[in-house]
Amino acid sequence: MRTELRDDVIVVGGGVVGLTTAVVLAERGRRVRVWTREPAERTTSAVAGALWWPYHIRPVASARSWALRSLEVYEELADRAPQTGVRMVEGVLGGAELDEVAGWAAARLPGLRASTREEYAGTGVWARLPLVDMAVHLPWLRQRLEAAGGVVEERTVSALAEVPAPVVVNCTGLGARRLVPDPALRPVRGQLVVVENPGVRTWLVAGTVGEEATYLLPHPDRLLLGGTAQEGDWSTEPDPAIAEAIVRRCAALRPEVAGARVLEHRVGLRPARDAVRLEREPLPGGRVLVHNYGHGGAGVTVAWGCAQEAAALAAPC
Repeated sequence: MRTELRDDVIVVGGGVVGLTTAVVLAERGRRVRVWTREPAERTTSAVAGALWWPYHIRPVASARSWALRSLEVYEELADRAPQTGVRMVEGVLGGAELDEVAGWAAARLPGLRASTREEYAGTGVWARLPLVDMAVHLPWLRQRLEAAGGVVEERTVSALAEVPAPVVVNCTGLGARRLVPDPALRPVRGQLVVVENPGVRTWLVAGTVGEEATYLLPHPDRLLLGGTAQEGDWSTEPDPAIAEAIVRRCAALRPEVAGARVLEHRVGLRPARDAVRLEREPLPGGRVLVHNYGHGGAGVTVAWGCAQEAAALAAPC
């Protein structure tokens, strides 16, 4: 059996937060293993619409800082190569006020402006933001981790304290409800419909009313239509009636969507919490446990900022 070294880290959780955290740790010289119950393509992250924006998670000041640090990384990835899955795409955030957004993001988002009536019927903000194709980005993250010497293993964890490493990083998302345990975690069910892209080139987020969210997120060969925000719903089965309603709402905003061929139905459970938990706690034997979970629907938005902070917390004292 290999002797555990001081620099050894096991990251539990293989979604976008876990993989990104593992990449940052590995590229800082740590020996990193990711333990994941299922491959990345079957995690909640694979279902994400993955448009960069800090979707009302707390603590607010920290979330904005994490988001802006992540934005820097995504801009670099978008410039580098298409294999990262990141593109900078223009669109409208419906219901947002320019003054509200500009107060913290204007310096980092050139071209930010109020949307026109032709772009969106109501109040909105036009912006150029990172849009991430998770089917491409998650495998790319794994490849980047492996290039830095990290490994990914499919392992089921029954207790965080039993993970055999000097440093354990908990990126288990909704799984932390049982593993920590943390009853403050709750699922927010998201359902979306994937259709052939009929020529939509800009994204549109029209906001959330009750449990209904309306958004269109374009990729070159397909269009993601959403969605839902169903608090406390654990079902991962697509609901045909909800899917029909999603297409109907999106077609009301972009009529060309009405006849688009449906390719896939997706459901994911966002790991919601009143505030993100990003902190360090001791384990028996002088070991360390770092928590990095509870990001709700903003995992992609804050992944790199949270990963950098988690890596700092995982550093030897």
